[in-house]
Amino acid sequence: MTTTQPNILAFTGSLRKESHNRRLLKIGIDRLRGLGASVTEIELRDLNLPLFDEDMEAAQTASGAPPHPGVAKLQELMLSHNALLLSCPEYNSSITPALKNAIDWCSRRVDEHGPMACYRGKVAGLMAASPGALGGIRGLPEVRRILSNIGVTVVPGDYACGSVHECIPAGSEPTDAVVAGVSRLCGNLFHAASALQIR
Repeated sequence: MTTTQPNILAFTGSLRKESHNRRLLKIGIDRLRGLGASVTEIELRDLNLPLFDEDMEAAQTASGAPPHPGVAKLQELMLSHNALLLSCPEYNSSITPALKNAIDWCSRRVDEHGPMACYRGKVAGLMAASPGALGGIRGLPEVRRILSNIGVTVVPGDYACGSVHECIPAGSEPTDAVVAGVSRLCGNLFHAASALQIR
């Protein structure tokens, strides 16, 4: 029996260049790499994904036109990784439009085994950061619900970093509490993804 180290795709649901969630994500990426995982970091803003539109999708299929390059790239990345690390900003107590749009586009990928090819067999770890005291925690249950309903196993131990401007100050090291919280989540994700890689 051999074990292949997990291959993890990491991104944030924010499009903002100076996103607090991007800073939190990088702490998680460093932790996962320290555990031995292979991690690919992407930014949704670079993909320039169109708003999900079934009519546009149908027109592309009917004409034989290739899919939008950003959509195609994201779907291929999802297919080639067995786990996800998502840092999820909270917009009005819920998921961001950018993250929901990315999830919706990837849900359209079908393979020889049927629909949800991008999500089948995946595990995910969720975290959030916010300048507010709750750290974006109100949006995480919605992300968990969506992913769980499309076949993703979301590991326990969601981490929410409140008062992020104080806990992860720009240009300074994060607090010990942040490192501990991220480490717990990333440890859970690493071990769950590793277990699925056992052959």
